[in-house]
Amino acid sequence: MQSYDAVLADMVAVARQAGELTLGYFKRFRDLEIGIKGPADFVSEADMESEKLIRKFLFERYPNWSFTGEEFAPVTGTDPEYRWLVDPIDGTTNFINGMHYTISIALRRGNETVCGALYNPVSDEMFTAIKGEGAFMNGEPLKVSEQSDIGLMNVGTGLATSRLFTFPGFYQRLEQIRDPISSVRIVGSSANSCAYVALGRLTGYYEESGLVDWAVGVLLVQEAGGIVTDWWGRGPEFYEKTGCVIVANKATHAYLIDKLKDAPRKDPAD
Repeated sequence: MQSYDAVLADMVAVARQAGELTLGYFKRFRDLEIGIKGPADFVSEADMESEKLIRKFLFERYPNWSFTGEEFAPVTGTDPEYRWLVDPIDGTTNFINGMHYTISIALRRGNETVCGALYNPVSDEMFTAIKGEGAFMNGEPLKVSEQSDIGLMNVGTGLATSRLFTFPGFYQRLEQIRDPISSVRIVGSSANSCAYVALGRLTGYYEESGLVDWAVGVLLVQEAGGIVTDWWGRGPEFYEKTGCVIVANKATHAYLIDKLKDAPRKDPAD
């Protein structure tokens, strides 16, 4: 079995460098120049500079591996087996408004995520995982919440815009989800939401988002003992392509599956 310890150490190192870089911008968030990629989809100079830094660092150490980021065109390396998935700032809307964000770096081998580092520079929380070796925050092992009481569930999501496939009926379903439970929280970062499930701050999280956003987060939840499926209980061959993901402890997963079962079903061909 291949060891990814040294690779993960590099991921942590560059995530911290990108954290230091982006914090410089974050501290003057009121003065940032913002670009608009689409409805509720923003980009700043900090996003681009963060991705450039991470890309340069990783290609110097792993020149043959491929790279997919949020801000620039993907690069296919001479070794097609390995690919980086990088979100240089997950939660850009948070970032440009002075709220918490994350830097997400995942390593894929074939069709699976084998290790990842997720860094929240504002709180200095570094989440790490290697497949089969557990999930950690600042070196401490993570375990999903054991909460099974519906009235005490704390669920994360994002608020859908009309461009999403799952928008029709979203707010009616949200009302049905919200009413019996303790709370719904909008963390504002898919990756950070997943990390909060792994840590036990949220009992579950669901959203239509993208693989680059939550590849590390999904691994964290799996390694912390949680369940990951799409909204209809299907595996990675579905949720990695459609982006409709649930990450949760056992009880919250069952609750969300029940509440989302009538949502318009998204398939990879859609």
